[in-house]
Amino acid sequence: MLTKVYNMAGKQVGEIELSEAVFGIEPNQAVVHDVVKNHLANCRQGTQSALTRAEVSGGGRKPWRQKGTGRARQGSTRAPQWTHGGIVFAPKPRDYSYTLNKKAKRLALKSALSAKAAAAKIVVIDEIKMDAPKTKEFAAFLAAVDAAKKPLVITAAPDQNVVKSGRNIPGCEVTFANLINVYDIVNADKLVVDQAALAKIVEVFA
Repeated sequence: MLTKVYNMAGKQVGEIELSEAVFGIEPNQAVVHDVVKNHLANCRQGTQSALTRAEVSGGGRKPWRQKGTGRARQGSTRAPQWTHGGIVFAPKPRDYSYTLNKKAKRLALKSALSAKAAAAKIVVIDEIKMDAPKTKEFAAFLAAVDAAKKPLVITAAPDQNVVKSGRNIPGCEVTFANLINVYDIVNADKLVVDQAALAKIVEVFA
């Protein structure tokens, strides 16, 4: 599976073979779905909270006698049907996170990468490097390699110049080879991968 290698000016400078073990498997959509759902659940803060009828202030006295008034019987002015009453089954802070086994996550990552490779949505760059944080230059680079819409830029190691250059571009995400995840890959329109980062990905997942 050969793919072209470009420089940051958008000119082809060579070719590279993508590993079949990482970029050439049959995508498992069910596992990808499970891992994306897990990622989104783990991102939830779970800090929502509301008061039950036991926690709202007031309502200690029975508002009127049980019988003889012609009105419905009431035991408290803080029951859920009353204004300022408590919330039924009020949400409380909780942890939404759960774990998946490593084999499933590994398979999902390979499936996501293989799907992008099959759709020709992977752009390999010989070296992604910025001398200084320049959003305009970085946007020109993405346009030159036809990845201006929702790109996921993957570098081999943290590079603050690249991160700062890309973070102000709408839809653009910058990450590193050791931090890639299924959600970011699926969410991106194209993967713009540094050649050194590609080697790291293959080394870990092949």
